[in-house]
Amino acid sequence: MSEFDPVLLTLPASLTPSLVLEVLPHGLTIHKFLVQTDGRTHDIVIGPESPKDHVTQKYTNTIVGRYANRIPVGTHVLDRKGASSQLTTLSNESPEVSLHGGPVGFDALSWTLVTSEEPPRLFSATELSQIHALPESPSGDQGFPGTLLVEALVALIAPGNPQAHVREPESSLGSVVLLYRAKLEDSNNVTPVNLTQHWGFNLDASLQEEPDKLSVKGHTLSIKADRIAQLDSNSLGTGKFIPVSTVPAHAHASKLIGEQIPQSGYDDYYLFEEKANSSIPTRVSLSSFNSKSDLVKDLLRPSGEEERGSRAEPTVILASKKSGLKLLFDSNQHGVMFYSNAMANVAKGARKKIHGGSGISGNGDAYGPGTAAFLEFHDPLSAFLYPENKDDGDTLITSDELYHNYVRCDVKFHVPTPVEK
Repeated sequence: MSEFDPVLLTLPASLTPSLVLEVLPHGLTIHKFLVQTDGRTHDIVIGPESPKDHVTQKYTNTIVGRYANRIPVGTHVLDRKGASSQLTTLSNESPEVSLHGGPVGFDALSWTLVTSEEPPRLFSATELSQIHALPESPSGDQGFPGTLLVEALVALIAPGNPQAHVREPESSLGSVVLLYRAKLEDSNNVTPVNLTQHWGFNLDASLQEEPDKLSVKGHTLSIKADRIAQLDSNSLGTGKFIPVSTVPAHAHASKLIGEQIPQSGYDDYYLFEEKANSSIPTRVSLSSFNSKSDLVKDLLRPSGEEERGSRAEPTVILASKKSGLKLLFDSNQHGVMFYSNAMANVAKGARKKIHGGSGISGNGDAYGPGTAAFLEFHDPLSAFLYPENKDDGDTLITSDELYHNYVRCDVKFHVPTPVEK
């Protein structure tokens, strides 16, 4: 199987399933996220038409890692619970910045669909499902210490009551769950791990009513965050945070994205309110994890169920009155990076045909600034650099720990509200 041949995930028992995913082994890429409702088919993630164009149209719906976002270039001493090592980051965004894991991150690698003949190593027999594995990331890969084994679960969940939309003003169409696991193969070692899916959403793009105006500024966005990360001139985190109460443009409480949008757009990390954080751990002791362990039961509950188990309430909600689509996200990560595709260039890359593009890379009709809401759930930026995070929120794992990171996206629909022009 080629790394550019999509793995198709679809909800069962329907000729026109409400949700369909196309996942590429290359970079564990969500190539298509199809929502079928009200007689329409929407692809709600931006990106190229051809799977192979993800090679050059980087970080478009791919996983990123070993470490999301930016780390200062240099050598950093790591220490967690008595284990120590060194990280030597490699530059790629600029001489001072290592972005998304370095020059050849997990987004550029081929993932393998796990089978019963070669079962997963980081999921219990009880949890086995649609799991993709990455060939081991060797010690020294992109400057990171320790040999790291990584596996990911990608799951579609049917709505609890598929016929509810007949009666209810807002119906549940299903859910997508992404779950990342990682562990060190070396003994007495420590390494940074901070994975995320770098997916970019546009809930109106498939309407093609105005193919040259694909802006998400008319989407509403809610983020249960009370602080944003303070950044330096290279967009590196400083370890400090700014209250959103002092910067109204970042107080996303069902606010239109275009309302008070900064001139440069959004490219900011939002730290969730303490009361909004999930109780689901981001690390699990390997000594307590066995074949009967089940940390995914609550994550895979039918969409639309009132009972959430250990899952927290949604921390991020993205919605459009024009298409009637709404996405509700919950995660055990402590924040989200919101990027409004501000640095996009219509002259570079390709736009999907379903979004009104030619599908041809370099044709001049790609996605421009403000055409997507990238929502990347991960823990704080370069947290291991700051002493106050030691042995707690440091984004490090030791050889005795299992990294456990999930995000769930619930998809809902209501009859679209006419938008005044």
